[in-house]
Amino acid sequence: MKIYNMGSLNIDYVYRVPHFVQPGETISSYGREIFAGGKGLNQSIALARAGAQVIHGGMIGPDGAFLKELLEDSGVDTTHICTLQEASGHTVIQVDEQGQNCIILYAGTNHCVTKAYLDELLKDASAGDFMLIQNEINCLNEAMEIAHKKKMYIAFNPSPISKELFTLPLSYVDWWFCNEIEGAILFGKNQKQKMADQIAMDPEKIMQQFQKQYPQSHLILTLGKKGSYYCDKKDIIFQPAFEVKAIDTTAAGDTYSGYFLADLAGGKNISDALKDASLAASICVTRKGAAPSIPYKKEIENLI
Repeated sequence: MKIYNMGSLNIDYVYRVPHFVQPGETISSYGREIFAGGKGLNQSIALARAGAQVIHGGMIGPDGAFLKELLEDSGVDTTHICTLQEASGHTVIQVDEQGQNCIILYAGTNHCVTKAYLDELLKDASAGDFMLIQNEINCLNEAMEIAHKKKMYIAFNPSPISKELFTLPLSYVDWWFCNEIEGAILFGKNQKQKMADQIAMDPEKIMQQFQKQYPQSHLILTLGKKGSYYCDKKDIIFQPAFEVKAIDTTAAGDTYSGYFLADLAGGKNISDALKDASLAASICVTRKGAAPSIPYKKEIENLI
């Protein structure tokens, strides 16, 4: 079973700060670091390091050659990654003293995807393969349509949330990967904003709304240090987080998603996949950077 990840490829510029900058404020950072990133890249690396067969689709500029090299070094099939003359996608990330982050994203080549490119990427895909996508690329509608027609399983990480998201054929999504805020916006979208705020404070309400709106689908709801949930139309499973001292949470969600999906494609049950994903994310947050912080499968096995 193959996993196709049509995902973003970014250069991350990370600034260590005492606190997140406020409107009208200028602050000094402790220093700047440059990392490979992008939700697509991070998730492909997590998938590969977890032992999955992953094929990455995406676009880079001349400045992004090292992104492709990192994917290759991690065991990702990069045959379909194209190099264009435009600048690669990049982010500006603030990381505070508690290890929390806030991110500004520039799409760059991540928004140069075409339907013809997607047709070529997925021409050898089979029913039962996975198509993983995030909301950092364009042509999401076309990607979902092609994958659905091929009877692939569609796994979707809807970050960053945008109004265009609600125009997509979301009923095609088999597996959702959301954090608490994303879940409240997505599955409370027919409620008043006040209700969406209330839902955000209560994971059970998020899952209840999800079960009503997408009874045919599965939800992975991550809550950071509060743990995570699996939810479908019948079952809810809670996975506690492992206690660690976090220094950088940038790639935690991507690590979790990649490890869970790799376990799922590999035939593991939901409970084991939740545990492995939580362990992987707990290791990730104790390290700096996005892609460099993602652990290898052997590290997880040594902790079980």
